[in-house]
This record gives sequence, structure tokens and C-alpha cells, in this order.
Amino acid sequence: MNNSPTVSKSLKQLQVFVLMAILLVSGTVLAEAKSPKNHLKNKNVLVFTKNGKGFVHDNVPFAVASLEKLAVEYKFKVTVTDDPNFFTEENLQSIDLMVFPSTNNEVFTNNEQRLAFRRYIQAGGGLVGLHSVIGTERNWEWFKMLIGGTFVGHPKYQKLAINKIDKSHPSMDGIPNIWVKEDECYLMKELYPGAKVLMAHDLTSLNGEQHEMVMEKTAPFHRYYPAVWHQDFDGGVAWITALGHNKKDYEDPTFLKHIYQGMNFIASRISKKDYSKAYANAWDSPVNFK
Repeated sequence: MNNSPTVSKSLKQLQVFVLMAILLVSGTVLAEAKSPKNHLKNKNVLVFTKNGKGFVHDNVPFAVASLEKLAVEYKFKVTVTDDPNFFTEENLQSIDLMVFPSTNNEVFTNNEQRLAFRRYIQAGGGLVGLHSVIGTERNWEWFKMLIGGTFVGHPKYQKLAINKIDKSHPSMDGIPNIWVKEDECYLMKELYPGAKVLMAHDLTSLNGEQHEMVMEKTAPFHRYYPAVWHQDFDGGVAWITALGHNKKDYEDPTFLKHIYQGMNFIASRISKKDYSKAYANAWDSPVNFK
């Protein structure tokens, strides 16, 4: 047997090389396992920015810019419009999911547009709603059900804490368990029971200046109040965050991750739309629960 120092040294070098290769491959596999699939790739995303009469958030153009940056990073396509006339069945055929960034009040100008949007959802479409989306179409029962409720008020903008209550949900990956940030604690009425809450405001973190108003409007929820939620509804899927008041949010990496993961979750739930399942023949037809 040849036990020369040269052979022993070569053998040790080979062993080290093999070990390093194994560690490198293992690390790559683990990294890929931890990295969620980009379901948004090649998807067509409609960003609808229309606001009706009333308050308009100054965050809207910043939200649009952030979504356009995400589109480049995650390789999806974006169409931005504030024209409700875009909402025809023909146009929506090619839209995979929509984002409504701080839309507010009446964003549709006629019931044909509302019907086209509703049939898009019934055919299997998806919606991501940001911040004041819960103040959108306040007189349309079906839309309020889709969103999960409708705006009724909020205490003043301030630092608050939002607790993650569903840590296993894919859209919550990497989001702080207790997210302390400045924002508005949006409150709702006509809450729809199908929504599944992902994050909740800790009402005890509010400064107490409007305590009576907050307690009156949140009484059924006691300490924790919905801040982020999702649901399957009437054939489609929706993911809503009531956060995102400040235009600076749309430059914050954590908030951008929050938006992206909500969009990616919706993208994971949609497939080719099937308009044979779109049963509504009027914007205000009763929901078919059969």
C-alpha cells in the first residue's frame, strides 16, 4: 500500500472538495425550498386607480410606482387605468388578477361596468385591495361582501401594533409577528362572515385619544380587530389589507413584501377563467350559495 505523504494529502484535499460540493448543493436545495414560487410570473395584472367623489389618498401614484417596480422584479405585466370603461367582459378576459390601491367611493359609473367586474370574479378572477379599498362602492351589497365589509371610520393616524394571527399563511411569510408601524386603524360595518383574518390590530396599542369612538365601532371584537384578511367568494378570491395610508409605505421593503405576498397568494389561487360559471345577469343579482 502506498502511504506516501503526497497521496494522503491528495486524498484529504479530495475529501474536503467533496464535502464542500455536498454542502453547496444542500445549501442551494434548502434555499430553493425556502423561496416561495413566483406565481405572478407572466400574469396580467390590472391596477385600477379610480376614485369617486370625496377624499383621494395621495399614496395612489406611489402605490402604482411600487407595483410597476414589483412587476419588473417578479416578471408580471401591469396595466394601469383609472377609466371604468375598461371594465367590459372582453377586456377582462385577459386579466389574471386586479389590484385596487386605495380606491374610494363610487369607482364605477354605470351598472354594466359593475356587472362586468362581478362576472370576472365569478369566472375565477382575483382581487387584491389596499387600504381604503374598504371604502369603495359603499352602496353595492355584493362588492361589500367581496371586500369583507365597508368603511365606517378610523382613529387618527398614529403608531400602532398589528398582530399576525395566522403564521402559516403564505402571504404572512417574513412579516413581523407584531408589526409596529404608523398607519390608520380602519374600522368597518356590515362585516361579511366568510373572511379569514390574517392580521389584527391590537386596539390597546392605540393612543386612547378617541377611545369611545373606537370602542363603539369595534365592540363585538373587544381587543383585536381585523387588519388583513382573505376569502373565497362567489367564484373568485380576494386578499385585503387595510394598511398602507402613508405614501412612504410604498418604499418600505416590509410593506412591499406584504403587498407582493398578497398578490402572489392570489396568483397561486387562480387559473384560466371559466365564464360558464359567471351566472349573474345583473350587477345586483342575489348571490347564489348553491
